Amino acid sequence: MSTMRTAMLLAAMTALFMGVGFLIGGSGGMMIALIIAIATNFFSYWNADKMVLSMNHAVEVDERSAPEFYAIVKSLAANAGLPMPRVYLIDTDQPNAFATGRNPENAAVAASTGLLQHLSHEEVAAVMAHELAHVQHRDTLTMTVVATFAGAISMLGNFAFFFGGNRENNNPLGFIGVLVAMIVAPFAAMIVQMAVSRTREYEADRRGAEICGHPLWLASALDKIARGAERIRNDDAERNPATAHLFIINPLSGERMDNLFSTHPNTENRIAALQALAEQMGQAREAGETAYPEAAPSPRHAQPGAAGPWDGDPEPHADQHEQPEAPQSNPWGRNPSGPKGPWS
Repeated sequence: MSTMRTAMLLAAMTALFMGVGFLIGGSGGMMIALIIAIATNFFSYWNADKMVLSMNHAVEVDERSAPEFYAIVKSLAANAGLPMPRVYLIDTDQPNAFATGRNPENAAVAASTGLLQHLSHEEVAAVMAHELAHVQHRDTLTMTVVATFAGAISMLGNFAFFFGGNRENNNPLGFIGVLVAMIVAPFAAMIVQMAVSRTREYEADRRGAEICGHPLWLASALDKIARGAERIRNDDAERNPATAHLFIINPLSGERMDNLFSTHPNTENRIAALQALAEQMGQAREAGETAYPEAAPSPRHAQPGAAGPWDGDPEPHADQHEQPEAPQSNPWGRNPSGPKGPWS
């Protein structure tokens, strides 16, 4: 199903790309656009993840440069049965994160410095579990290819004014065709929003909650990220709106509605779904069922030298026999003061 979806999406984006080429340069422009589209398909498959990371000025980190964050991702990847992805940080105050890569073996996850500063350990873990769910569902190839195509279509639209509309390009619509192509460019991101189904976000929320074991951690994180995205501008995302659908929450200003053209479902709807899932998981555990995994312990209980934030000493200290801190009845408040890790 994932392969078929990717193929259909590539075909649709190629047809759109050729249509823009026709409006700019007639039949000759369409053939040029077809050649560019074939090259873009090939390039996107192998390099779209690198482009997306570069657009957002992401910097790769490891267990020495960001030990606690790296350990969280490492443990979650093990929980999900995934290969360890490359880990990146984005230097922006807006809390957000995304995943990219053509397959789980070549995946990368990225989080903003704002995410690590404004969210608790548990919430960061839940967000990264969501991104790993995208990797596991193989959403990342579709997401990155669409971003590359949308950027290319926007580029064609920007060039339309300079290279289209003359009488020698066999364009039957003339300057009107050029204007249409120029109008297409600002809506390239909207096309991406329609092409990539928002149901993948609900699916990644659910699987991410299962990976970390606490749906309310992710619910709380989504609320904080959404409020942060409303207040804090992400300049790199604003310059590259076609990549907005990659992020866990839409990073663009003024794009919060749950409508046909939205890149993401309404945050309140996602939170409600996670709250319902938390209730289902709690009931299943009480009944002794195995449909849902045991809740992962809090990353705050990690010990130095542990393989990941879920691992502790074989003989935990007395204060570690306590149950992990449960989410409050109103988990949408600000984080309590205290260390959040090496990024503090």
